[in-house]
Amino acid sequence: MEHPASQPQSSTLPATPLTLDGSYLLHQMFRVRWSVWKGLGQTEQKHILNKATALFGAMEQNKAEPTGLFSLIGHKGDLMIVHFRKTLDQLNNAELSIAHSELREYLEPTTSYLSVVELGLYEASVKLYAELTAKGLPPGTADWNREVEAELAKQRDAAAPRLWPEIPERRYLCFYPMNKFRGEAKNWYSEPIRERQRMMREHGMIGRHYAGRVTQIISGSIGFDDWEWGVDLFADDPLVFKKLVYEMRFDEASAVYGLFGAFFVGLRFPVSQLATLFDGKTPAFT
Repeated sequence: MEHPASQPQSSTLPATPLTLDGSYLLHQMFRVRWSVWKGLGQTEQKHILNKATALFGAMEQNKAEPTGLFSLIGHKGDLMIVHFRKTLDQLNNAELSIAHSELREYLEPTTSYLSVVELGLYEASVKLYAELTAKGLPPGTADWNREVEAELAKQRDAAAPRLWPEIPERRYLCFYPMNKFRGEAKNWYSEPIRERQRMMREHGMIGRHYAGRVTQIISGSIGFDDWEWGVDLFADDPLVFKKLVYEMRFDEASAVYGLFGAFFVGLRFPVSQLATLFDGKTPAFT
């Protein structure tokens, strides 16, 4: 057995883990201008909703680049629209399509969030970096980069369904952004990569306890929005959100380094139920 002292030390390995990136995401949160909407006649309301239903219906039917509608709970908004697209250009097109719809006149934006599906490869990164360092390959060289690209290609093929997901067919969604803490005494980004690998492994084990009860989609937003990651949790029982997030608060990665933004909880509904929402009723999940 190799003595630990002979293994590459954490400080000799590159600090940045590899990631795989997939679908671009845009979360749009709106408040309905109820007083203005209710001032319209029924004929005009029906006309606007019919056109909106056609617009969202076309988006909903595209399973490769889906859009989902959610009825928001609380003061942060009434409607959340979540888009998954293969390119940033297509994401912008979806946003502009809504902006130029007649319904948009009765929707007031409360916030939005831009990110891209991200799969962190801490385990594979540390293993690969250690192997390449043991071979004497300096980071950033042609040989190093070739090995990294080969590993990414292999990982990308295996993870394709997770990189380009459909919106899970579950009733409830909990979305929130988060950061890794940087303070005077504790700084996630100054920790050696092996330490971050260990903490992320422990963090991931908690999520595995909820397999089958919740579907999680992690998206990266560094350079795209105000926080560093976005988290989407989909479930048929909303209490799972409370239990999962609460349990994760006790693992080291969250307890010491996790900072959480605003939470948004919504009820998924099909486009066919859009008129129900604007009638002031809870849309069914059918």
